[in-house]
Amino acid sequence: MLVRTLQAGLLVLVFVTLSAGQSVRAQQFELREQGEHRWLKGNMHTHSLWSDGDDFPETIASWYRERDYQFLVFTDHNTLHQKERWLKISGRKGADRAVARLQEKFPADWIDQRGEGAELEVRLKTFDEVFGHLAVPGKFLPIQGEEITDSFARAPIHMCATNTTELLPPTGGESIVDVMQRNIQAATSRRERSGVKTLVHLNHPNFGYAVTAEQLMKVVGENFFELYNGHPSVHNRGDAAHASTERMWDIINSFRLAELGLPLMYGLGTDDGHNYFETQAGKGAQPGRGWVVVLAAKLDPDSIVEALEAGKFYSSSGVALQSVSFDGKALDVEIHGEDGVEYVTTFIGTPRSFSRDSMPASEDAAAAEKLTRVYSDDVGRVLQTSKGTHARYELTGDELYVRALVTSSRQHPNPAEAGEFERAWVQPVVPARK
Repeated sequence: MLVRTLQAGLLVLVFVTLSAGQSVRAQQFELREQGEHRWLKGNMHTHSLWSDGDDFPETIASWYRERDYQFLVFTDHNTLHQKERWLKISGRKGADRAVARLQEKFPADWIDQRGEGAELEVRLKTFDEVFGHLAVPGKFLPIQGEEITDSFARAPIHMCATNTTELLPPTGGESIVDVMQRNIQAATSRRERSGVKTLVHLNHPNFGYAVTAEQLMKVVGENFFELYNGHPSVHNRGDAAHASTERMWDIINSFRLAELGLPLMYGLGTDDGHNYFETQAGKGAQPGRGWVVVLAAKLDPDSIVEALEAGKFYSSSGVALQSVSFDGKALDVEIHGEDGVEYVTTFIGTPRSFSRDSMPASEDAAAAEKLTRVYSDDVGRVLQTSKGTHARYELTGDELYVRALVTSSRQHPNPAEAGEFERAWVQPVVPARK
């Protein structure tokens, strides 16, 4: 058993070995702003004109900085903002709008251009240039990342790398699970070699309905996925045949803890921003829809990655939390309430005695192979519902894990899917085994 002393804002980790040889992490923590530790809001999935976004990276970074984000990760497809690259304006639909906005927000000597008319080109700034111009120590931090864009049999398998100084080329593989596993292993090897603390997470599993819960749960070293992605085409809610990302989350953690001996899967909120000129609510992949809020003592890439890996964060699409605490016996959530807004906290978990049985989600065998299976209602069962700005759940000792979902009475002002309310997702906790 390993125990680390609890200090302000820091986790105590306890590893308990089960009779079956599996191990489960039991957490005890208090996450709130204390001393040097503060909540840092950030987006971990961002596209620009370096790939398929429609605006310049410096303009995008300005948008987030002006709206009180503390960090932003650039994750263009299979590329880093490191080389000299010129963008031909006439060759990119809508690029003239981006140039006009760039000229409006930045001085003329910042913009490098050559040619005229149909031959006009603008140089895309490197990450270092954008960082040097827009980073504010202790207040706003751009972070270099990449969307590792891979596939298997035309199914899109995309993974975001946060904090990478070298390109991580997609590895390919012999199955969907193999593609994910190979990319994780490549990133882990690079991290061990370079010492750069890179975090890799699976993006939008329901984009193209590419990844099932059963596939994702098996990947060793993949402990993060996008629970909420702000792109309208990624189907967070699923449909009649496909599980929602929240349902997948509960299935994944139930089997990782009960059967596979793997650690918790954490759920991230991200924008996946592509469309920075779209103004109609619910249209395009606009910024500002989903984010993470990380508790860290420093605003630097290593501290942010370390906090995420320790579970010291929550995900949000509009609800802010004051604190989250867990003493091994009760999960406490304090909400930063706003006047006129009501809050409901739903505690969700799976009992240790849950049925492992499942059914195919389709009678068509070929179709069923590509669908998350249908499980008992005990998987991700609602344990308790509380109203108000403070909610507390006393564990019975029978739970594999417990998580919390906070839903406000205010509708999301610009949702990925119609009818969304502002929410916050508290990461799952695991009680110590007796």
